[in-house]
Amino acid sequence: MKRSSLNRNLRRSALTVALGLCFSSAVHAQQSSGALFGQATSGETVVIDNPATGYHREVVVGADGGYRVPGIQPGSYRVTLKRADGTTAVRDVQVNIGTGTPVNFAAAGGTTELGSVTVLGTRSVNPIDVSSVSSTSILTAEQIAKVPVQRDATSVALLAPGTVRGDTAFGNLASFGGSSVAENQYYLNGFNITNSFRSLNFAQVPYEAIAEQQTMTGGYGAEFGRSLGGVVNMVSKRGTNDFHAGGNVFWSPDSLRAETESTFYSNPLVPGDLGKLRQDNSEDTLGEYAASVWAGGAIIKDKLFAYGALTYKKTDQDYWGTVLSRTNNNESEKGDPIWLVKLDWSINEDHHLEFTGMSDKRTTTTKTYLNTIGQLDRGALVGTSYAESGGENYIFRYNGYLTDTFSVSALYGTSEYSRSRRLVTADGTRVEYGGDINQPASGCPVITDVRPGYRQAITGGYASACNITGTSIDRVDSKDNRDQFRLDFDWEIGDHRIGFGYDTDDFESIAGQSLEGGRIWRYSTNNGPDGLANTGDEFDIVREQIVNQGSTVRVEQAAYYIEDNWAVTDTFLAYLGARWDTFENFNGEGEAYVKIENQFAPRLGFSWDVNGDSTFKVYGTAGRYALPLTSSVAVRGASISLFTRQNFNFTGVDPVTGAPLGLTPRGALTYINGEFGEPKNAATIASKNLDPMYQDEYILGGQYALTDHQNIGVKGIYRKLKAAIDDNCDYTPIYDMAVADGLDPVLPSSGFPYCRMFNPGADSVFLTDIENNGVLTEYTVPGELLSPAAKRSYEALEFSWDGAWDKWFASASYTMAWSKGNTEGGVKSDIGQADTSVTQDFDYKELAVDSYGYLPNDRRHSLKLFGNYQFNDEWSAGGNLLVQSGRPINCLGVLYPYHGGIHPYGASFFRCGTTEAGGVSGPSEPVPRGTAGRLPWTNSIDLNVAYFPKWASGLMFNIDVFNVFDSQKVTSVTEVAEDGTTGVPLNTYLVPRGFQTPRSVRFMVQYDF
Repeated sequence: MKRSSLNRNLRRSALTVALGLCFSSAVHAQQSSGALFGQATSGETVVIDNPATGYHREVVVGADGGYRVPGIQPGSYRVTLKRADGTTAVRDVQVNIGTGTPVNFAAAGGTTELGSVTVLGTRSVNPIDVSSVSSTSILTAEQIAKVPVQRDATSVALLAPGTVRGDTAFGNLASFGGSSVAENQYYLNGFNITNSFRSLNFAQVPYEAIAEQQTMTGGYGAEFGRSLGGVVNMVSKRGTNDFHAGGNVFWSPDSLRAETESTFYSNPLVPGDLGKLRQDNSEDTLGEYAASVWAGGAIIKDKLFAYGALTYKKTDQDYWGTVLSRTNNNESEKGDPIWLVKLDWSINEDHHLEFTGMSDKRTTTTKTYLNTIGQLDRGALVGTSYAESGGENYIFRYNGYLTDTFSVSALYGTSEYSRSRRLVTADGTRVEYGGDINQPASGCPVITDVRPGYRQAITGGYASACNITGTSIDRVDSKDNRDQFRLDFDWEIGDHRIGFGYDTDDFESIAGQSLEGGRIWRYSTNNGPDGLANTGDEFDIVREQIVNQGSTVRVEQAAYYIEDNWAVTDTFLAYLGARWDTFENFNGEGEAYVKIENQFAPRLGFSWDVNGDSTFKVYGTAGRYALPLTSSVAVRGASISLFTRQNFNFTGVDPVTGAPLGLTPRGALTYINGEFGEPKNAATIASKNLDPMYQDEYILGGQYALTDHQNIGVKGIYRKLKAAIDDNCDYTPIYDMAVADGLDPVLPSSGFPYCRMFNPGADSVFLTDIENNGVLTEYTVPGELLSPAAKRSYEALEFSWDGAWDKWFASASYTMAWSKGNTEGGVKSDIGQADTSVTQDFDYKELAVDSYGYLPNDRRHSLKLFGNYQFNDEWSAGGNLLVQSGRPINCLGVLYPYHGGIHPYGASFFRCGTTEAGGVSGPSEPVPRGTAGRLPWTNSIDLNVAYFPKWASGLMFNIDVFNVFDSQKVTSVTEVAEDGTTGVPLNTYLVPRGFQTPRSVRFMVQYDF
């Protein structure tokens, strides 16, 4: 339909006021508020009312014909213009989180007044916002409910362009713009709910309590920090004058879930095992249900409101593991019902207080049973694991208008998050770790058998009949505590709107792990004197590994920022911002080992309304973003820890524990990375000239309104990592310098750590107690002696289309992206390493050889389409399509020869043997990052149908079918190709670690009143 002149004037006046009043949609997004702005005749009065909450505010239109009201809670509002002659005009509008809503009563310049009009309804997709320079997507609870998508923050964030799902090793979190999954931040009602221990999880808010979710993929302003990826900002529902209550039940039965694909050995260099079954998943099960209730209303009409939601969820699953496993598992996640309570007190029209309380405490109970190796049977109970997660969050916030042009927001929040784990054997014996490295975890040791199939056929597979978890367990008192304070101000001065603020964010962790049973025994095969497999001279060896840590560590963070939204002209908005961050990390002895002060992060942007009517927007941003070290870094890197390895010959194996018998050492005990069980000297842990991890980002884009119902957009993004923080464990440069100076180094010692924090590629200034006599000597180590510079770049071109009509809405995007470098960032998907900020990427310079290439989160092509169609008042249907290219594959093998043997980091290098003899006894060649192939394209279609019966107002039935065609393409594989002890090819190379989630069906019934 052709646009009317009225519509064009509305668009034009919206833009003019947005620019003239300097509104940026990202401003105060952490405070979970929005704003109203518009244009009318100077001197007239604009009244904003929310009948549901009693909110009332009056503002006088300024001399320039504009008005603006910041800090408004998301919701429905009625805006009334009172003219001097007594007539009125009315608009009904919706205010969303972190955005500005234009409400205009005159065209640009105030030359045309409109009659009394009431505008009802809002769009279902994001309109062009000419007042914003950021890249953001907002979905309301109503929109999310119409789309077949899992009800959690990550799944909703993955609907946004430029996001991809990360590796399964980290819980399938979202990667934003090529960053690792550990570089995002998550907020609820302005409070940081990210678990900053490793930044790999966040508080699980009851999703029925979420009113809106804002997903910011780039270009965000100076008030946001501590993120190189994206920001997920959620605001909860709240009570109103009208009492509302309801409940629903979601049920996903295992009987309607498709069978998960089984896995088979895939390494052609182990032909005897090629194609044989590795893991039979045919008996695996997964079913879940969730029940929620909620209610909200006024305690005192127009003044005091309450809202509460309660969700009980239970997940049951069986998984049987590999054909070599001697145990299988039944896992159930449940616990106390998770809940959220929101209280709002409108003291008067200028002052507002609110409180949010939320708990997501839950316990995952995993029962481990015996089974016959190679069969799917269930024998006697071995033991039970109880893993706690989640905790309680309490948030207090004040919003106030001190004058018509000066407002303030203050927030204080505190949270606790449990990571405790304890085990109980079948006979009731407790197995746990208390955090003392001299008293490792009790129980039976972990057993790993990586021998080739022909050796296992001779002896049978080695496994434990009494180990419960097969891995490390967290100390029984593991938990994290956060205290956050934030103060933000908003001040309008002529053509400028100044925002400034300060925040502190302190995070403390009680942490530590120990292998169940105190150690892991790893069996492997030596190919014997001829170096060839399966010729009769092979023999088996075993390696003992002990890893214990335990400490209380913390991070103290502070930042201040200032920003200016400047209306340069009526059609051009300039954004100028700056942020200064300070990070300080403390070890288990309470000593600071890293402090970075006042890291400067400029932010710039512009928005140009080309046609002057908000139908064609060109915008751009340039910004620097910094990331602090997580608290987990100090647990091993700066505090007391123990890590040993030793190889043995053996004569037998205990039939119950799987532990070796008749041990004879093949070499001396080795302390890995100098972790020998004594506290470390904090002054020696990090380079004195350490810079934070930071990256620069540049965005240039445009949006165009094809019609009143359709927008298209295009955007180019470039991100470049400028500095990284990681650890380097090669002590030889300092050792050689000390010897050259006539000193006699003592290794290992508390003041001569093997691993230290540094900026890869940069010259590093280290203090070292060379002779273990308390004297610290300073050495500057040239960067080229330690590692090359860290490199990571992301280049992308995004195309988007949004449409909304009376009966349906849809959103589509296509992203072509290149993510390239020699480091993924905070974590390492190549091997599933979750040690945030201390991956093995730069531990030795040899590890970085041929490491530059396409990174794990590189998806060249991504196509997304989702929407909903309302057939009539009773029926609707929704869809969600994802088509994506696969990730690159690596081949990781041993480095040989290295000082006469295999490099101690084992199969961690971008090179592999080319024959069955492996990388030690046979030829080996480089395999640069990402050149070992690509995983296949993936595609999935999710559909839903909803029924709203007229005969029962408030009742709703819904069915979601996820992955309708049951496409189960491989999404990740094992990339370690050789045994790290012998260099022999592993049969597990290229075995799938993850598939697309099988087809499943979810039923829902809901009643609102």
